[in-house]
Amino acid sequence: MTKKPNTTEAMRHLIDEVKKTLPLDLSPIQACSDDCRFCSIKLIEYISSELESWEGRLNDGNKPDFGDLNRLAKSSKKIYAVMKKKGMIEKPTSQA
Repeated sequence: MTKKPNTTEAMRHLIDEVKKTLPLDLSPIQACSDDCRFCSIKLIEYISSELESWEGRLNDGNKPDFGDLNRLAKSSKKIYAVMKKKGMIEKPTSQA
């Protein structure tokens, strides 16, 4: 039987997944889609700031609760959906 991760381990895992999934390293020129309604640059800045903040808090010994995990996951999913809609998320290649 596998042991369930505690909230600190779960937050670290979530942060890693978000970093792998979202294109956080885009330059402002690459990120700008000329559609300012949901500004990709500001979304990237926001989620990068949240991830950096949580990494710092975790390193300082702070323990997130389930609400913290839920909020970060929810924000990440919304940002992913916007970026995918704008064509900034590459579709996975199908393997034959």
